[in-house]
Amino acid sequence: MNFALYRQQWAQNPLREVLAGMVGTFALIPEVIAFSYIAGVSPAVSLFASFVISVSIALFGGRPGMISGAAGSVALVAAPLVHRHGVDMMLVATLLAGALQIIFGVLRFESVMRFVPAEVRTGFVNALAILIFSAQIPQILGAGTATYLLIGLGLIVIYLAPKISTAIPSPLICIILLTAITMVHPMPVRTVHDLGDLPTGLPHLTWPHVALTWDNLSIIFPYALAMAAVGLLESMMTATVVDEETDTHGNQRAECTGLGISNILVGAFGGIAGCGMIGQTVGNLRYGGRGRLSTFTAGAFLLILMVLLHPWVAQVPMAALVAIMIMVSASTFAWGSLGDLLRHPKLSSLTMLVTVAVVVLTHDLAAGVVAGVLLYGVFFAWRAASMLSVKKTSTSTTDTYTVHGQMFFASASGLSEALEYHSPAQNVVLDLSDAHFWDITSVQVLEGAISKLESHGYSVQVIGLNKERHGIIASQSEHNLLAL
Repeated sequence: MNFALYRQQWAQNPLREVLAGMVGTFALIPEVIAFSYIAGVSPAVSLFASFVISVSIALFGGRPGMISGAAGSVALVAAPLVHRHGVDMMLVATLLAGALQIIFGVLRFESVMRFVPAEVRTGFVNALAILIFSAQIPQILGAGTATYLLIGLGLIVIYLAPKISTAIPSPLICIILLTAITMVHPMPVRTVHDLGDLPTGLPHLTWPHVALTWDNLSIIFPYALAMAAVGLLESMMTATVVDEETDTHGNQRAECTGLGISNILVGAFGGIAGCGMIGQTVGNLRYGGRGRLSTFTAGAFLLILMVLLHPWVAQVPMAALVAIMIMVSASTFAWGSLGDLLRHPKLSSLTMLVTVAVVVLTHDLAAGVVAGVLLYGVFFAWRAASMLSVKKTSTSTTDTYTVHGQMFFASASGLSEALEYHSPAQNVVLDLSDAHFWDITSVQVLEGAISKLESHGYSVQVIGLNKERHGIIASQSEHNLLAL
């Protein structure tokens, strides 16, 4: 670890970092409470978990400026386990998920992010923006005139205040102003207290009352594995967004192990597993949070709000939080991608749209990313396969087939289809100088083509074999062509 860089990540612009982290705290509260109901746990469980994750990831994580909490697709994965087997089983799954994430980090599984194309990342971001906005609709529909006026005033403050001064993040001004208005002039609007009971004490160490039998572990392990994978996927996607927004590079391996440590601590304090939260992270970045202090503040201030300022936090109008989340949604959405739909290749645009559609329909960010990656892989294989060409040149005695391009499972049939088995020539030359064999399927097609040509009485010669380009042939085939 570079300790000088680590110290710098804590010391940069402390006042701005603290203020941005405080905004992140208020953005955490409504989403964390909302996902606690989805997961089937009390708001206190998710809020305490978010405190532990934020503080721990600030210490051990590898991506400064990123906000993590107990929300997102991890809650969706954990929900069936909680509903069917109870909270204690979920706590064991959280502990196991954290251990698995540490193992994934040690084994460098974070490198799989290289296989997520830009179209899928854009779809991920756009889908999340849509989910963030749609989550505010229940707070808007059926609300009274007072709520609409407060939301409008909140948006005006959020967007106009930075034009006057950026000393204090405008969302924080929005929260203070709208809370003061509703306290001085009471009106029929929903408050944070209406979302659920907030915790009033400190978190404490606990141990789930679950017998660690084989039967119980066989139930828990699939959920733990899914929670670990989904949590890492969302965190890595969020870290990628931070990299792009800040033009810096985080340590994804440290982020994997840091998230694992955090989730183990969360399970030890009776919380639900969490992951990176892109909406809150974008809000943190928007208001200057770049280092570890903003992440730490988001968690520490959450505990302060829950324990010391509990009566005041309960009176914050939901209209203020809705206004902030609408702003986060608008700033998260990649508006330029709408124009790219017409400019980019159709298959790339389709990949982005499918990613968005799957996430919005399932409310599962991981499912959308997986669907997008698989679809893009199919499109990529199809394009690569279409680039294979086999050119035939003939003399009176010899047919020469020159293969250009990539030979793999999707393109290998192009070679066998190009060969003629009833030519008057007596000799066949297969020129592989400009071909590259990638898998066993392509090797088997080559072997099959040679055997079939020989069965028709042709003398077959293979030229252009190169150890570096065709090593898979040597490792898979014992045919006499290897001696050439």
